[in-house]
Amino acid sequence: MADEYERSAEFVDMMLAPHWAALGPPLAQALAGLAGPVVDVGAGGGHGTRVIARAVPGAEIVAVEPSAGLRSVLLARVNESAGLRDRVTVLPEGFLEATLPERLGALVAMNVIGHFDPPGRRRVWRLLADRLAPGGRAVLNLQPPSEPTAVPESRFADVRVGRRRYEGLGRAVPAGPGRITWHMTYRTYHDERPAGEVTASYDWWILDEPGLKAELAEHGLTPARTGPPALGLYVIGR
Repeated sequence: MADEYERSAEFVDMMLAPHWAALGPPLAQALAGLAGPVVDVGAGGGHGTRVIARAVPGAEIVAVEPSAGLRSVLLARVNESAGLRDRVTVLPEGFLEATLPERLGALVAMNVIGHFDPPGRRRVWRLLADRLAPGGRAVLNLQPPSEPTAVPESRFADVRVGRRRYEGLGRAVPAGPGRITWHMTYRTYHDERPAGEVTASYDWWILDEPGLKAELAEHGLTPARTGPPALGLYVIGR
């Protein structure tokens, strides 16, 4: 499996941190009262893993992250916390290749469902239908755009660490039916002087709410919106 974050991993975790300030509370609320085990799909550097650990106390967590760069951040973050180290197992495979518990109390897929093509998504829904424990649920978010259209370049992150500032920009172009390609630029400034630039691209499969409902219905699953509408969060259950 190609590592789409090989070039950008050093920037992704710190640039996502501010977004988790908004995502964390509604995710925690959606997980309240559940039992483990919980699977964190595309766990990245572990921002969501920490939210899950607080929201579902004592539950076993399986954090799946196929990107070696992001996984190194995740594993370090888990290892430095005794509370996480005893509960979190980090798996290096893709979600559909990973060995997962036979019964799942919950599944979390934040900022990740667009990495699955339509056949892959249906395998995800089938796994949920087969393995979600009674009363269990999945939580995911749908990110714009909702159709394969061009997205003009915009700055999505501006982070300062010491004397360096890191800037993230992204734009998207249509790449075929139901798919776009994101083109990302990561710029580094030292005392406001340009110090480096990294570019990366990855494909993203579009999924909107009607499409989500239709695909889930094939497997006896139903989505319900949760949290602020701008976050695109859904809780999925039977």
